[in-house]
Amino acid sequence: MKISTLLTFVVVLIAGPGTPAMAAVAEDTSCRFLPMADSGVDLHQAQSAGVLYSQNTINTVQYLEQYHSVALKGAKNAGLDPRISAAFVDSSDPLRAINWVMASLQQHFATVTVYDNLDAVVQARPDVVVMLDTYNQLVSKRNSKVEARFIAKFYDANLQYIGQAEGIQAKELPSVWVRGKAAPEIAAQINQQTALQVDALKQFDASLKALVGRGPVGQVAVNQ
Repeated sequence: MKISTLLTFVVVLIAGPGTPAMAAVAEDTSCRFLPMADSGVDLHQAQSAGVLYSQNTINTVQYLEQYHSVALKGAKNAGLDPRISAAFVDSSDPLRAINWVMASLQQHFATVTVYDNLDAVVQARPDVVVMLDTYNQLVSKRNSKVEARFIAKFYDANLQYIGQAEGIQAKELPSVWVRGKAAPEIAAQINQQTALQVDALKQFDASLKALVGRGPVGQVAVNQ
């Protein structure tokens, strides 16, 4: 395929989303938790879980939404090979990680409810509070490192730390902006972004399973 066509798409892609910003500690809800004393509470399937999204998670979802939107529009406008377009679009799915992690939590707790802020979850007093922190970095013309990080920190009803489950993967990809590469080869490289995310999510599942006893499936609810 023509490298000029790919570069045209890349220019559009770069002009859209930026790098997901790391949340400042002072702005993160988790800074209000009590880090000094560990909780004696054990995690088990009969508990209710209240989930909070860190600012990092909110930023990352916004970043993926922007990347995904630009991938959809830019690929069409640039006349990119459909295999490459599909790889960009699939790898930037903004809901893949959130849906996967929430489903994983659902398998281990009686109920899982998402709250907008710490005050709301404190008032509701679930058995367990979960601070969900996620981060994704995808390939661009300026960046060849792909990273996926999914961390769930668990606290008891008094916001004392219990433990965490995590899945973390990072990889430097070969440049796709090299002349002479065929479309299937470029698409395969971009698809590694999706594979890396899935590997990190599977790692998260295994980590969560080790932390919590297996139990019946619960229900995911969103607090309005």
